[in-house]
Amino acid sequence: RAEVEARSLPMELSEKGGVQNNGFVQNEDFEDKETATSSQEEMPKTCSVDVDPVAVEEAVLKPYAGMPKEVLLQFSSQARYRVTREILFWLVIAGALVLVCATIAIIALSPKCLDWWQASPIYQIYPRSFRDSNMDGNGDLKGIQEKLDHITYLNIKTIWITSFFKSPLKDLGYGAEDFYDIDPIFGSMTDFENLIAAIHDKGLKMIMDLIPNHTSDKHRWFQLSRNRTGKYTDYYIWQDCRQAAGSVIPPNNWVSVFGNSSWEFDDVRKQCYFHQFGKEQPDLNFRNAAVQQEIHDIIKFWLGKGVDGLSFGTVKFLLEATHLRDEPPVNKSQNGESITAYSQLYHDYTTTQVGLHDIVRSFRHTMNEFSREPGRYRFMGSNDDEKEDIEATMMYYGTTFIQEADFPFNFNLINMKNLSGNSISEAVNSWMRNMPAGKWPNWAVGSPNAARISTRIGKEYINVMNMLLLTLPGTPVTYYGEEIGMENIASENVSEEHVNSGPVVATLPEKSPMQWDGKVNAGFTEGNSSWLPVNSDYQSVNVEIQSTWSNSSLALYRALTLLRNEELPMNRGWMCHVWNDSNVFVYVRELDGMDRVFMMVLNFGQEATTDLQARVPNLPSEAVVRLSTHFSNAGKVVNTKLINTEMGEGLVLEYTTTKPVHTMEAFQGKCFVAEKACYSKALNLLYVNC
Repeated sequence: RAEVEARSLPMELSEKGGVQNNGFVQNEDFEDKETATSSQEEMPKTCSVDVDPVAVEEAVLKPYAGMPKEVLLQFSSQARYRVTREILFWLVIAGALVLVCATIAIIALSPKCLDWWQASPIYQIYPRSFRDSNMDGNGDLKGIQEKLDHITYLNIKTIWITSFFKSPLKDLGYGAEDFYDIDPIFGSMTDFENLIAAIHDKGLKMIMDLIPNHTSDKHRWFQLSRNRTGKYTDYYIWQDCRQAAGSVIPPNNWVSVFGNSSWEFDDVRKQCYFHQFGKEQPDLNFRNAAVQQEIHDIIKFWLGKGVDGLSFGTVKFLLEATHLRDEPPVNKSQNGESITAYSQLYHDYTTTQVGLHDIVRSFRHTMNEFSREPGRYRFMGSNDDEKEDIEATMMYYGTTFIQEADFPFNFNLINMKNLSGNSISEAVNSWMRNMPAGKWPNWAVGSPNAARISTRIGKEYINVMNMLLLTLPGTPVTYYGEEIGMENIASENVSEEHVNSGPVVATLPEKSPMQWDGKVNAGFTEGNSSWLPVNSDYQSVNVEIQSTWSNSSLALYRALTLLRNEELPMNRGWMCHVWNDSNVFVYVRELDGMDRVFMMVLNFGQEATTDLQARVPNLPSEAVVRLSTHFSNAGKVVNTKLINTEMGEGLVLEYTTTKPVHTMEAFQGKCFVAEKACYSKALNLLYVNC
């Protein structure tokens, strides 16, 4: 009976306006059973109890663990819970929108990242002289693979390998016999594939040479052309020649780069063919669309092999005037029959003809087809030394809307006729003044076709030239061996027997074998001899011994590449020309938003004292020597009013200022920047809108 009365209490409470506590209701199965049992008993009269509804509500509607859904919903609809929930919801939405907007803003304001060909120096290798792996005395592709750790040791990530196509090795291999094969002297296609895989495994990139202007006379195309076979009949430039008194009279006075007539009579075809270089290197006819397609197919083949970039050489020679007029002589009074040297003519009809840049742009278009994959941009360089015609060189950059080369290689620092602070200043400023806006500069102080630094200008200037190379804006190009200060071998040690072609003997002394250590043959080969003699100074000038000296050319080179890689002003900041005279060349590297400035004081003459405070307003009175060609000076504090430099000495000074040089009116027109960026100290990031 007590149980019945207890169960009837909720019913009565409901009738009296009370509140039913569903928390005490048992499950339905149990309730049904109880109801059935109690129905057999006599139901008493219900009794009523007066209960305060407010008190009951307060007691019942208090959150507790395990609340059923019905109770939970009653709480969720209350204002204090609903408002809190809505506030949290909108805060999450607002936070997400802020993050999205911030991400978009950072992307929009961030400068373009430097591409691989901009971020690292380029190390140029002449493969026959780098490392011999099979003891035949000739450097090869396996030898390059063996020495890849040297490249990473230099803090360099890009290798440029000169021509290694199958060739009779006339003109040192630049006249290809087969554009699709490796010359056996360098190895096999398998060796190349292993090399490119090893290069990429180390995070490096590879550029290779392509000379499209001519082939070897041993090339299959030429053999078919001289026999007038099908489409190959006009693959080369053929003209009838007159004969008189047993000698051939060429169609005009055009002279080859190597001297004498650029026309050679062919006994098979009974015509003359045109060659801008040696007679063994006939020029292709680029006015023939089939020839152009052949070159595009060659480009695709090597890019398909994984090559990261191509350097196109001799492209200014691709087209010749069809009218075949005589070229004007430099000396108008000179007898035309006595003209035999290339320098005796103005080459108005055999270089840079109308339509040339259309062909170069078509090369770029083909390379772009392989640049669509993220992180696999294919670099294109043009390797034509226009010397006096800087404007013609700049045309290879293309235009704002039509791209050609990423850059034409810059030989200004090689072509200087004399060395001084003034000549260095002119070489640097000439390129920077003429370079189209938004383009990227590059610099080289050595090449396979120029005497080495130490031979050309003197041993005392090796380190300061490397300091110049690695602190200027843009991409530096280092010819193998310049990092240790290698010299040309003596010319009397070189003869035509080394190459079987007279005109190129003059360029052999700078191609001597790389000096790796002090062992026999400088570690270049383990064979009995090398294709060219090793320089006699190899026991003191080699990689192994200089890697142990803290004051060596190699140690300075590594310190400079590290500085360039780590300091933002050095790899993408402003370059401002501050001062030059017969002895010194001074410039600064700055970055908007960064108060640290690097000032280079480089001596290319005699001992000098320079008052930089008189040249730069608001220059701090003291600066710290970050790097010096005299290693003992590093870390010292110098007075900027009296900067002393000896012959061939270079200083990288560091100081802080709130008034960078590039913002001063006095230096407008003397400051240059490529890939401009600004630094935010608060956010520690770069942005573009300064």
